[in-house]
Amino acid sequence: MLSNGDASDGLIFLNRILNLDPKSTKTGSEIPEMIAEHIMELGGEVNYHKFQPSSDNFHPLHFFLGPDAGTVQENYSCTSYGINTVGIIRAPHGDGKEAIVMVTPYNSVKASVSEALSLGVAYTVFSLLSRVTWLAKDIIWLAADSRHGEYEAVAAWLRDYNTLSVGDLKKNLEMCGASTSPVHGLTGIKGDLVDNGFRRAGTMAAALVIKVADSSVDLEKDVLNIYAEASNGQMPNLDLINIVNYLAVHGQGLQVRVEKIWSLLDSWWLHSLGELLEFLGKVAKSLNPEWKFGVPVSDYVEGCATLASSLYNQALGVPTGPHGAFRDYQVDAITMEISPKFASSQRVLFLLRVGRLVEGVIRSVNNLLEKFHQSFFLYLMTSPSRFVSVGVYMIAFALLIAPLPLVAAALFSDASKSNSGKNEIQLKPSDPSESVPTLAAWKWLYAAKTVLFVYLWGAIVTLIPYFLNQIPNSSPSINLVLWITFSILSLFFTYAASGSSPFSSTRTEWTLLKSVTVAAAFIGLCLMSVINFATAEIGALLLIPLCLTVVPLRLDFRSNTRKAIVRGACNLLVVILSFPPTAFLLVKGALTGFDNIRFDEFWDWAESLWAWNSATYIYICMVHLPCWVLCIHTLLYRC
Repeated sequence: MLSNGDASDGLIFLNRILNLDPKSTKTGSEIPEMIAEHIMELGGEVNYHKFQPSSDNFHPLHFFLGPDAGTVQENYSCTSYGINTVGIIRAPHGDGKEAIVMVTPYNSVKASVSEALSLGVAYTVFSLLSRVTWLAKDIIWLAADSRHGEYEAVAAWLRDYNTLSVGDLKKNLEMCGASTSPVHGLTGIKGDLVDNGFRRAGTMAAALVIKVADSSVDLEKDVLNIYAEASNGQMPNLDLINIVNYLAVHGQGLQVRVEKIWSLLDSWWLHSLGELLEFLGKVAKSLNPEWKFGVPVSDYVEGCATLASSLYNQALGVPTGPHGAFRDYQVDAITMEISPKFASSQRVLFLLRVGRLVEGVIRSVNNLLEKFHQSFFLYLMTSPSRFVSVGVYMIAFALLIAPLPLVAAALFSDASKSNSGKNEIQLKPSDPSESVPTLAAWKWLYAAKTVLFVYLWGAIVTLIPYFLNQIPNSSPSINLVLWITFSILSLFFTYAASGSSPFSSTRTEWTLLKSVTVAAAFIGLCLMSVINFATAEIGALLLIPLCLTVVPLRLDFRSNTRKAIVRGACNLLVVILSFPPTAFLLVKGALTGFDNIRFDEFWDWAESLWAWNSATYIYICMVHLPCWVLCIHTLLYRC
């Protein structure tokens, strides 16, 4: 177990980083040199990984490529590349086929106290693991240079770890004419342990990203924040979170938190609902003591806030930390962010407690004979120790989308009955016993053609930002206005090409059009539930009321009854609320307040989606938006 001596050595390493002259660290190679020196003194292997920041420009094909699809920026200087320092301990009882990764992001140009603490924690654990004999898996310590972003540094190393070839390695070493190690002055210590090449260990069994937040005197005790969401709603195996939570709470006495939407904690309606459920639970328990489903108000409100945050982060499809890069390679990983409550004189105790936590997690993973697979990969968190499994929340989604195929079939049947006997083609059959097909039987093809063209228009809307992104010095508000303008113009051209329009009488019956629209929405939601369930769940909440209730406004106005007028007003309200920019701004305003809401924030939000290759962007443009336009087509239909 980690001792006070290991923590003291970590404190010495920490102080050496903090005592570096800020002027000497401007080149970004001094801290990597120091890390490499200490790793070599421990007997570990060291190599250096140089990388360039990838371009975050929108490219439509990146959605369909693998995690190694990043493109390097064309214009860069020799001081713009980052230097990751990688230390490896070979397991004395392992075969080199598996490894556990520790990641500590830091700014190599100007490391903060928090970043230095995370490096101190990793060094403390690494120094212990270099001496133990129970290791069965290799240990990799990745000191990630985060001057270009934490995620970018980790993702660049993972790309090269999994895809780097000999030719790429040579090109990497000759970048900017740097063919030697940045620690040229230290290679004489243990030259066989320093390598300019790319060293590898085994297949990664798990990864831990260790971060330290700024200390605060407001905390009752040290807090461990766990971040688990990766790209497109991917989550690590739940057992990894359970191990960290158990060891942190019962082993080191830390308070464990997962992300929540803090504004919901003060929501009056959520508190009222919690009080009602608590009252019903007490009444049920009084009737039968075995009925114990009552939940305290505080637990209910906090659980809902955590559940909403988990659902939103998964639906957003953007990783909540650098651990997200590992999930792209099917490696279970989480980010552990520790918020300490201590003075500078208690750093040894902090290194000891957090170091023992990391040691316990690594030892637990090290004892596994195979990767995590017994627990859940699809779940929503309600607290650090509670979750909603896929078997529970899929029931809600299934009940939401179940009416769609039934409504589509019913509308098609009604349209077929109403068209029977109309528009028949009078042909003489060659055999009197044969039946002649009528035009009415194939009338649904006109509706299908309209739906197909509108969904093709959705693909055009998806690609428009790629061209807008080429405009130099363009503001978000201008980009959003241009995006809407070009989308509307292309929609008119699409309707002209399809020969259909909601403002002109066509051969397409509105019931057939709505039937095909509902069927297409059902297919799109089912496909999205396979890619990102959280996105499909939120999308279903917005789309299904619109698909089920929309009818032509002319029918409501022609009826001129109170019920018809109310239905028409509700249809207009649902159409407005389900428009993606409107829904985004309303939700953001409800959570953060409407005082600082700007119209161009939707562009910034959409830009973050395509920068992270989130499938939610594809869903909005190619599933949700075309269905919304088709529902407006039905609403404005001339009948």
